Amino acid sequence: MKTVTVNASRSYDILIENKSLHKAGKEILKRVSACTAAVVTDNIVDALYSEVLCASLRQAGFAVVKFVFNNGESSKNLAVFGQILEFLAQQQLTKSDLVVALGGGVTGDMAGFAASVYLRGIRLVQIPTTLLAAIDASVGGKTAINLTAGKNLAGAFYQPSFVLCDPASFSTLPETVFADGVAEAIKYGVLASIKLFEKLATGNAHCYIEDSIEQCISIKRDLVMRDEFDNGDRQLLNFGHTIGHAVEHCSGYSITHGHAVAIGMALISTAAWRLGLSETDCAEPIKAALAANDLPVSSPFTAGQLAEVALRDKKRRQDSITLVIPKKIGICVLYQIPVPALPDFIRQGIGKGS
Repeated sequence: MKTVTVNASRSYDILIENKSLHKAGKEILKRVSACTAAVVTDNIVDALYSEVLCASLRQAGFAVVKFVFNNGESSKNLAVFGQILEFLAQQQLTKSDLVVALGGGVTGDMAGFAASVYLRGIRLVQIPTTLLAAIDASVGGKTAINLTAGKNLAGAFYQPSFVLCDPASFSTLPETVFADGVAEAIKYGVLASIKLFEKLATGNAHCYIEDSIEQCISIKRDLVMRDEFDNGDRQLLNFGHTIGHAVEHCSGYSITHGHAVAIGMALISTAAWRLGLSETDCAEPIKAALAANDLPVSSPFTAGQLAEVALRDKKRRQDSITLVIPKKIGICVLYQIPVPALPDFIRQGIGKGS
C-alpha cells in the first residue's frame, strides 16, 4: 500500500493498493461520515466493478444510489452532465452526502464537475479504473465537460475528499486503453524524472505499475500544491495537451486522449528541437518511448487544422498561447508563442509540406 497526500485547498489522501476496491467503503468511512453515496459510472465499468463497490459502501453504512451513462468521450457533454445533476436532485442528495466517481477520465471529469456545482458543492471521492485516470483526471481537482467548440471548455477546480486507486482494475483494460495511461506517464517522465522515463521507454509499464503510479502522482501533487489554479507551474502538466486536444477534436474523438497526447508530445518536441528551443534532441527518445508502447508519433491532420482548434484552447491568453517545451528529458519549461506563429510552429513539428 502506498499513500500520497495532497495539501491543496482541501487536503486529501490518494491510496494506491492492489485489490483494494472491496474495502473502498471502509476507507471512505475513515474520512467521510456515513451518508448517501451517489455512484457515477459508465455502462462498461458498471458491469465490471459497481457490484463490489456498492456492496463495500453498504457494508460500511452508506446508502447507495447509482447513475450509469454510456461509455466514451461522446458522453462528456452538457446533456449527460445535466442528467447527472437532475439525478442527484431527484435522489434528494444533500450537502452532507457525496458523489463517488467510478471509472476513467470521462467519469471522473463529469462526476467531479457535477459534485462541484450541485448545491454549490458536495463531497467527492474519485475511484479511477484506468491508468490514465489514476495519474491524471482523479488527482489535482480539475473537472470539466466538452463543448462543441472544444475539449474541457467548461469546468471547475474542485478537489476530492479521497482518491482510491486499485491497479487490479486495470487488468480488464484493452491494451490500447492502458497505453493511453502510459502516454501520460511518459509525459511525467519528460517533465520531471529521467528514471521514470527510462523505465517506461522499455515498453514494460505493466511490470512496475504501482511504483509508476506513485511517482506520477507525486510529481503532479508537487505542481498542484505550488499552483492549484493553473496560473503558473501547473501548466507544465499540459505537455503535449494543447496539440493533443486539437487532434482529439479533429478526429471527432475517435483518437483517444492518451494517443492524441502522444502525437502532441512528438510534434512539440520535434518543433522545439528544429527551432533551437531544446538543449538536446528530446524528439527522438520521446518518439522511441512512445513507439515502444504502441503509441502514435505522427499527426493525421495538417498544421492549419490543428492550429484552428488549438487557438480555441483554454490555455490561450488574448494574443498568445502557452506551450510546454522539453529542454531535456526530465526538464520542461513554459513557452509563450504569439497566436499568428502557432501554425508555423506546428508545421515544424509535423514536417515540410504539412
